[in-house]
Amino acid sequence: MKILVVGGGSGGHVTPAIAVVREILRIKPRARVEFWTDRKYYKNVVKITTLSEAGGDLPMRVRKIASGKFMRYAGWGIGDYLKHLDVLLVDVIFKNICGLFGVVMGIVTSFARMIGKKNRPDVVFLKGGYVGVPVGIVARVLRIPYIIHESDVSAGLANRILMRKARVVAMGARFEKKAGRENWEWVGVPIGVEFRKVSETRQAKLKEAFGFCSSKPLVVITGGSQGSEHINEAVKQFLPELLEEVSVGLIAGRKRYEQMMELKQFEKWGDGKLKSDFRMWEFNSNMDELLGAADVVVSRAGATTIAELEALGKAVILVPFERLPGGHQVKNAEKLRELGALEVIYDEEMVKQPSKLKKMILELAGDKKKRKELAEKLNREAKVGAAKRLAEIIVEVGGGK
Repeated sequence: MKILVVGGGSGGHVTPAIAVVREILRIKPRARVEFWTDRKYYKNVVKITTLSEAGGDLPMRVRKIASGKFMRYAGWGIGDYLKHLDVLLVDVIFKNICGLFGVVMGIVTSFARMIGKKNRPDVVFLKGGYVGVPVGIVARVLRIPYIIHESDVSAGLANRILMRKARVVAMGARFEKKAGRENWEWVGVPIGVEFRKVSETRQAKLKEAFGFCSSKPLVVITGGSQGSEHINEAVKQFLPELLEEVSVGLIAGRKRYEQMMELKQFEKWGDGKLKSDFRMWEFNSNMDELLGAADVVVSRAGATTIAELEALGKAVILVPFERLPGGHQVKNAEKLRELGALEVIYDEEMVKQPSKLKKMILELAGDKKKRKELAEKLNREAKVGAAKRLAEIIVEVGGGK
């Protein structure tokens, strides 16, 4: 059986896709799996899937595929764009022209790769994101069955384009059954098996492994693999005040790390040991362990990150970015806040008053009872077995059962 998996555009599309591949190869060890991703994530996928130090043991080929992202801003009308002509000309018009060119190139490449009988996959799995659009279009033309997965509460543009002809639409969030959704299935968001609750003893050991004091509350702050400029800048404003009461681990992000080097003054080492309550990383490949060590997590509101935190059962403060198309981060966060499972501060509010985020962090870090209550409620929302169920669907649609 030949299976094509496509994921990219963000880490939130890559890591779940790889979790599904692991399950596919467990169910169907002799399956031929090929993984296509965009240029930005190519090296990362190769590392995760092939290098032994990164746990890579997946016998599959990884290839680049061109695509293009279409830029929009949630809630913006023509008046807003006219007020910000630089955004209109550069971020919208120019980047969307480049995006259209990328889609065309991706269609041409996908067609050339899949047209021959030798390379034609039996089934295609598209893990959301714009990188899957050209592949999905070609799969439709060549009558190759494809499955898509939508992690968020509301579908993004890429998946809305592809949903109508998908053999199965796998949803990460609960949804209402309506006419036309007979092929939809709620499976949850695929995450690695390493994301699971840790005991207090294990948590203390993880803190020590990262150099932190095991008895002091640890706050882990992350804007994702690429980083969040706004979250990073907020941390700059109040880090010294945080360190008076808690330990802090900051994932600055690959794109933002150099801009945050001034904070290295708070990270002190001696004799190979951390001598302060602060560490900063560009990116940490052991996020399950770092998040497992945390007492409080501050994060963006991407669906994959939320699924990982649900599985870990953590006290969480989400900072959704309102300007993303479709407002999916806001919807993800609000759904869980309504359940009393976490706390939320909007990005715009944080930018205007960073002290509000600082207050939320310190209050939650100092209230063990509330942390436990939030963590338990969030953990109840975890949907286990998503990667396994998706793998079963893919193998079945591909004719493997």
